[in-house]
Amino acid sequence: MQTVSRLKLLREAVDDLRASGTIALVPTMGALHEGHLTLMREAKRHAAHVVASIFVNPTQFGPNEDLDAYPRQLAQDQAKLEAEGVALLWAPDVAAMYPDGFATSISVSGVSEGLCGASRPGHFDGVATVVCKLFNQVRPDVALFGEKDWQQLAVIRRMAADLDLTLPCVEKIIGVPTVREEDGLAMSSRNAYLSPGQRASAARLNQAMREAISRIEGGADVAATLGWLESELGAAGFAPVDYVTLADAASLRELSATPTAPARLLVAARMGKTRLIDNMHVDGRAA
Repeated sequence: MQTVSRLKLLREAVDDLRASGTIALVPTMGALHEGHLTLMREAKRHAAHVVASIFVNPTQFGPNEDLDAYPRQLAQDQAKLEAEGVALLWAPDVAAMYPDGFATSISVSGVSEGLCGASRPGHFDGVATVVCKLFNQVRPDVALFGEKDWQQLAVIRRMAADLDLTLPCVEKIIGVPTVREEDGLAMSSRNAYLSPGQRASAARLNQAMREAISRIEGGADVAATLGWLESELGAAGFAPVDYVTLADAASLRELSATPTAPARLLVAARMGKTRLIDNMHVDGRAA
């Protein structure tokens, strides 16, 4: 596996790969776990070559968020990617991604508002901007993202559609189902911040969400079910609960009644100082 950190070298390496097949891009911020590696394996099913990126993007962190504390372990990540057969790692520093004079930001309204966008102002502007840059830098045929960050995936798809991007087009932005621990907790680099006691309590997030989905799909009142779910999370030690929302899967428009089209149950809550997010599919019923 080749690792490059300068744009000129990246473009030369990508051109070499493209001469012998298609390219899949998997953007990451590093601290790779099994969820990331699942994305790499899935990417190999869609293209001849896999390019991964590792960049801890400062523009998507707020002033009181964990940019400095975010784990950085490039050597370990390189070994994991090489073991998965990744062809190329793009690992720029901040100066390479945002050189002197950089003055452009992409803002995606609608799907970026509410949910995590409400509590993290500017976050999705940073996401949309850096992903658009990655698409233009690598010029992949397909790109893969985890469904755990469902709102992020919706923002990226909206951005690609609105800007008429062909690198890749919306149809080539592939969402990969969330990889979970044995107890159902969604894999995340931030899980490492949890103490053993917090980690045990965090398993209730998955369990309670599944119970809520069963109730909603069974026709239970949506508002009452969401209220029950929030209470269950509070009892498990989550405080505060940022949001518990049932939303249309595509538009993220909040739903107050049993869905008639595919929907998502989305939750964000803090366990101690660690903010956890999760979302799950909810079947729509015939209108």
